[in-house]
Amino acid sequence: MLAGLDPDQRTAVTAPAGPVCILAGAGTGKTRAITHRIAYRTLSGEINPRHVLAVTFTARAAAEMRARLTALGAGGVQARTFHAAALRQVRYFAARLLEGRGMPELMESKVRVVGLAAARAGVRADRAIARDLASEIEWAKSSLVEPSEYAVAAAKALREPPFEADRVAEVFAAYESLKRRQGVIDFEDLLRAAVWGIEEHPDVGDQIRAQYRHFVVDEYQDVNPLQQRLLEAWLGGRDDLTVVGDASQTIYSFTGASSSHLIEFPRKWRGATVVRLVRDYRSTPQVVGLANAVIRQARGTEAKLRLELEGQRPPGPEPELKIFPDEPGEAGAVARRCRELIAAGTPASEIAVLFRTNAQSEAYEEALAEAQVPYVVRGADRFFERAEVRQAMVALRAAVRSIPGETPLVDAVVEGLARAGWSRSQPPTGGAAREQWEALAALVTLAEEYAAEPEVLPIGEGGRVQREVTLSAFNDELLRRAEQQHAPTVAGVTLASLHSAKGLEWDAVFLVGLADGTLPTTYAKSSEQLEEERRLLYVGVTRARRLLWLSFGQSRAPGGRARRPCRFLPQLERSGASYSRPSAEPSRKPDRRPPKVSSCRICGSTLLAGADRKLGRCPTCPSDMDEDLFERLQTWRATTAAELKVPAYVVFTDATLVAVAERRPTDPAQLLAIAGIGPRKLGQYGDAVFALVGGASPDDLGRKNFEN
Repeated sequence: MLAGLDPDQRTAVTAPAGPVCILAGAGTGKTRAITHRIAYRTLSGEINPRHVLAVTFTARAAAEMRARLTALGAGGVQARTFHAAALRQVRYFAARLLEGRGMPELMESKVRVVGLAAARAGVRADRAIARDLASEIEWAKSSLVEPSEYAVAAAKALREPPFEADRVAEVFAAYESLKRRQGVIDFEDLLRAAVWGIEEHPDVGDQIRAQYRHFVVDEYQDVNPLQQRLLEAWLGGRDDLTVVGDASQTIYSFTGASSSHLIEFPRKWRGATVVRLVRDYRSTPQVVGLANAVIRQARGTEAKLRLELEGQRPPGPEPELKIFPDEPGEAGAVARRCRELIAAGTPASEIAVLFRTNAQSEAYEEALAEAQVPYVVRGADRFFERAEVRQAMVALRAAVRSIPGETPLVDAVVEGLARAGWSRSQPPTGGAAREQWEALAALVTLAEEYAAEPEVLPIGEGGRVQREVTLSAFNDELLRRAEQQHAPTVAGVTLASLHSAKGLEWDAVFLVGLADGTLPTTYAKSSEQLEEERRLLYVGVTRARRLLWLSFGQSRAPGGRARRPCRFLPQLERSGASYSRPSAEPSRKPDRRPPKVSSCRICGSTLLAGADRKLGRCPTCPSDMDEDLFERLQTWRATTAAELKVPAYVVFTDATLVAVAERRPTDPAQLLAIAGIGPRKLGQYGDAVFALVGGASPDDLGRKNFEN
């Protein structure tokens, strides 16, 4: 249990019973330390695994913890999120707590009820505003703030609600009233119910405390006041508590999370064991040095616990800081570099492009598609929680009874999904429909992987047997993955916000858009808010194992107003990071040429949106699309994508096909005038497009364009 641990990890694992605080820097093996600590204590007979409750913040992290504990021989330990643990307890004691009444329905989202509450309070709120109001209510409830206290608490916390604080308080009160009338509860109510059950019902509290006697809390810097209240209720004055966290990775204060519980832990628990993990096994010394340089300038409360990391991996290339005239130029350069890395052998799934806000994603999606680099945007629902995936799994279980057992696995999966309405031939148009299609396509990919590498399983003493490759066995594998929240990896470059990237890592990371006003965001005004923006950059840097690129465009668009680089970047020069500027941009002065103006070819109005510029018309102007040409373009694109083994959008996006079918270009200049089509795609697909516009059938084109 102690083999392979470094001295600091060993100290954490063998620390005596009682309060233990593990300050673990990025990449220092915190999960290894806490799982080995639990296993060490259970296997030595010090504690019973059934009496341990390990709490983390994501179902994925909890599943990983359970898997590691099982592998270490410490099965039986409960590893759950705060909400999952609370839900289990409230359901178990519901009859006693609610005096025979049924447990209220748990809402998956507040937005619908918040929208109704806003209308009742006389506040006009579309879906986006309703989401913002829901976030404010969630912050207030997580911070133990009641509707009558909201205005004062929001002012004190420097909140920026979508309406005046008094109006938000009215919506908050209406939301609580409406929720009670409908007999539903939200996730914060769930935690409050668990606290109330323990604090107000001594028999319930005694039973829960008899069950759980030893507690471990991961990511302790992200605990909010409500979660801390529940933890204290579980403890009931006892002190067998191990917490692990990193104050320098506190980036969720806007949700109510507070690192104060981590910072104050040694003072609250006199005599607590405090262990610092500083050996970084994730990143090269060059990346680690850059991370240290970023956080070394930090100020404020969290800075008191900052850690100086020590890189343990072999040396790698120096991080690069690149400056571009504008954001489109930056996005294009990132896409080209991604393509180079993939060509040189770096898997696309080991590359990430990280940005401050989701709104920055569009430019990189377009640039990667133009460069024929597959990508995936992170931030959707967990894979096995998606409605279409759950329905598909039901269909596959039903297909076991009707598909012959000798049918090859992949064929059986495709046939089973086809009975549920899925077709392998071509994804549908429309963003949501395509996402659903790709989710089911991922199940087929999983089946291909499962069939290609059948695992050899041990049986008895020394015996081994090859795993079954059948539809029934594959269904069991899907259920296992669903239980462990093990979503399939998409073979594409990851596009994600810095917040979404927390807890993840890649071989190569591109940190983009590092300009003042974006990082730090213009909304960060107080010193505390600015320091959290610095910590966001620190989190981004520490996601990289080996290659790290930092960049910004001097203006948002060609000819736009010049911007300053991120104020957290100057110290990077002293860390050894290399700076470079594209040779085509020899001076630091921004391009002052007037931006190209696009006008609607029908009414002459100026076009601002990217999709409108691509079509060359306003969305309200009538379309003159050639329907027959559009269908032939779709067929040709599907065939071309299949031959090249790339997603269809890599050839041309739907918007590009519509633009071609409307504008019917007959020469290179006209085709290049369509936004998103550059010289490369002209050379690769131009002849085929001109032939189709001229009336050719997709079957007449042959393979000439592929070979070119």
